[in-house]
This record gives sequence, C-alpha cells and structure tokens, in this order.
Amino acid sequence: MIKKVAIRVDASLHIGTGHVMRCLTLGNALRVKGAEVVFITRQHPRNLIGFIQQKGFVLHQLPLLPDGEKTTETGLPQKLMHSQWLGVSQHQDALECIPLLQEIQPDWLVIDQYAIDCRWQGLLKPYYKKLMVIDDLADRQHECDVLLDQNLGRKVSDYRELVPANARLLLGTDFALLRPEFTRWRDFSLKRRATKPELKHLLITMGGIDTNNVTGRVLTVLKDCALPSDLKITVVMGGAAPWLEQVKQQAAQMPNATEVKVNVANMAEIMADSDLAIGAAGSTSWERCCLGLPTLMVVLADNQLIIANALERTNAAYLIGDQAAIVNQLPVLMNQAMLSSVQLAAMSHAASAIVDGAGVERVIALLEIN
Repeated sequence: MIKKVAIRVDASLHIGTGHVMRCLTLGNALRVKGAEVVFITRQHPRNLIGFIQQKGFVLHQLPLLPDGEKTTETGLPQKLMHSQWLGVSQHQDALECIPLLQEIQPDWLVIDQYAIDCRWQGLLKPYYKKLMVIDDLADRQHECDVLLDQNLGRKVSDYRELVPANARLLLGTDFALLRPEFTRWRDFSLKRRATKPELKHLLITMGGIDTNNVTGRVLTVLKDCALPSDLKITVVMGGAAPWLEQVKQQAAQMPNATEVKVNVANMAEIMADSDLAIGAAGSTSWERCCLGLPTLMVVLADNQLIIANALERTNAAYLIGDQAAIVNQLPVLMNQAMLSSVQLAAMSHAASAIVDGAGVERVIALLEIN
C-alpha cells in the first residue's frame, strides 16, 4: 500500500491550470485508497494554491522571488525549452524542496513540470523512495522509476533514450487521468448520442486561464455565423481568467442564449449535455473523448499540436488550427456540424473509443506493484 505521496506541480498565467488539475485527479484517487498526499507548488501569478487547499490537501508553498533575485538556467548549454516556468533555477528549486521532502518522507514523488529534468531529480533522489514523472513533451532526460505520458499515439521509442533502462513507461490514453465523474457520466453521454444527434447545445472551453482571450475571439466569430435560433451556448472559464468580465459582457450581446459558467464543479455533466464543443487541444481533450463529445479544436500551445493532429487522424475531432485560423476556419466547420448529424455521430463514436475513463485506476494499480 502507498502511504505517502508528494506532488511537485505548478499553475500560472503561462503554465495554465491543466497540470494541477490532472495531479488533483491523481491525488484524490490516491487519497481514496488511503494515501496521505502533499502538494508542493510555487506562488506564481494566477496559481491554484487556494483551490488545492479547498480540496483538503496539505500544501507547501515555494516563494515567488522578485525578478532581480531569480537565478535561472539562462545561458547554460542544457537550458530547457520551458525553463522559465520554474521561476528559479532547477538547483534552487531542488534546494527549497529538500527540507520539505525530508519532513514528508514520501513513498512516491510525482513531478508534473516541464522545467524539471534529471538534474533536479538527481539532487532529490536521497529524499524519496520512487519517482513518477508526468510529461507530454519527450524533450528531456529523466531519472525516474515511472513515466506517464497520456497522449494519443505515444510510442516507447519516444522515451526509451530519455529514461533509465528499468523505468516503466505508461504511455497513451489508457492512462489518461480523468476524474471519476467522467466515468459516471460516460454511459448517459454515449446513449444520448446513439440516436440521430442534433446541434442544440454548444460548449466553449479554452482552459482555466485563456491568457489570450481565445474565448472572446470564438464568440466574435460565432456572432456573425448563421446559427440556429434555438442553439444554446455555454462558456466555461476559470475564476483566474484575466478576460472573464469582458467575456461575460460579450456573452450578453450574443444573438443566441449564452451563459458563462465559472469554476464549475460539474464539468462532466455539462459536457454530457452538450452536442458539440469548441475547445483547446490540451488535456481536456481526453475528458471530451471519454464522453464522446464531438469537438472543433484550437491549438493554444506547441505541445497541443501533437494531440490535435492525432485526434483529427482518428476522426475524433476536427482541427480549426491556431488562434489566427479561427476567423476563417470556424465558420466553415460550424456549417458542416450544423448540416451533418452523420459527421457528429462519427466523431462521437471515434472519440469514445479512445478513452474509457479508467486511466487513473490503472496508474495507481501499477504504482502499487512497481
């Protein structure tokens, strides 16, 4: 039995909320099985520290240093592409974590941070028993026991040279970290799509932060589309989204009934009740797949392009493109979705075959025996 787990993860304006959300899913599932779970996170702007604490987890905060006091890997030959996400150097972050891990004494340390690699992991090795890395990029070396990459199409060859020879690789959507609510709503969602689907409810979700107000851009384009008068639009945003109030004002001016929901606790229910989503091609993609929700995807970050291309190849979603492509591509794809129930049904069927919702249980089962 796993007794203690420490999770090192961050959220911020640039990082977004997805890393923390999937770690909360893992943390909740571990806690249900009797483990004590402790989070370690830095005080970045637009962090989710309060949200994690509301979920009842012990949380240790790392201070955000003024710019003049930060030491980063700038100029070093092995600087990581996302090194700025850490806010300090890997060495400094590791030194700050050492006394915390000495206190926690975790059976497992879990890391979900693109700015951390084998250098940080090597410094911390005396202070944990086993290490799991959660990644999406396959772009750096790790010193770990288990690596989880839940993205569609990942291959062992993507990571084999990046981890120790005896490391266990958990790759693909069988290991997608989804909250139990998505499993509970899966049957209902798939059954309501089994008959001839109609486009009556449109969901827009661009992540918890949506730094560049892609939501507002989508609403602007939709306002000029010839949408059915009875089409209802639901927008879901995080409370830390910087454009939240502007989007609310914009929603009030839409010709179709448009509701903006903030920090929702029933995302699976909302998705199950929706007929089509316009959403970011990030980790929320696996939630939509589990519920068979057809999707028009927007790529908001480079790492999302891999997910988007893989989903489009399987006909599980259609790719709008990046933010700049919305104005031209969204009207075309919306017109196809409105005219063809066959296409909606095909997308739903293909999406539902990709994720079954049991990923977190599979991950924990493998951690317990590893």
